[in-house]
Amino acid sequence: MTDIQFRSDVTLQLDDKMGDDAKVIRMAKASIKKTGGDMDEAARQGFINFLMRERHGVPFEHCAMTLYFEVPIFVMRQLAKHRISSISEASGRYTQMDGVFYRPVAQRPLIQVGRAGAYTFQQGNAYQDGLVQYVLAHASEAAYQEYEGLLEQGIAREVARMVLPVNVYTSGYITINLRSLMNLLSLRTANENATIKGHPQYEIELLAQRMEMYFASEFPLTYAAFEKNGRTAP
Repeated sequence: MTDIQFRSDVTLQLDDKMGDDAKVIRMAKASIKKTGGDMDEAARQGFINFLMRERHGVPFEHCAMTLYFEVPIFVMRQLAKHRISSISEASGRYTQMDGVFYRPVAQRPLIQVGRAGAYTFQQGNAYQDGLVQYVLAHASEAAYQEYEGLLEQGIAREVARMVLPVNVYTSGYITINLRSLMNLLSLRTANENATIKGHPQYEIELLAQRMEMYFASEFPLTYAAFEKNGRTAP
């Protein structure tokens, strides 16, 4: 049996980007046959803030980032809900899936308190933490052993993968425009500055926080306007 691995993190790396803050302005001014090339820094920031505040969202759709990810499948499923994006994922039909599984860190909240739509999560006790660690390890090891056993008997990969749990890691690329990215961040992060508070699952927020880091770095004026206007997608 292959030695399996456990991780408690997600990977996100910038692969490519299209456009910059100046392109947002250029796309917005296309209707009046202007480019905004003569604007100084303060004017550019003010104009992007105007677009964000007044919810003129289309200019932000002309800029995008392509990001490489490694996440457990249950995070991938949440990521796929953000449909204004393009996702290319490693296929368990064509390649053998690696024996890499997600197992949360001990401080990950475990206990749901409250009713659906208005609940919070709290820390588990030592026994609950240990139980989650043990059960996930045991179930993952058993599933991967069965998976390899099916492959050894000539069963197709697309069938054998059915035994694997949703904490197995997958990888791929997502290309997402800035308008869709801002919508993702508004839903998948819990931020005190947000007009509408997000209630994300712990693991998808790990990924969203890394997306936000690249957003702030590559599109600083747009990101500043997003923050200033309550972290709501235009």
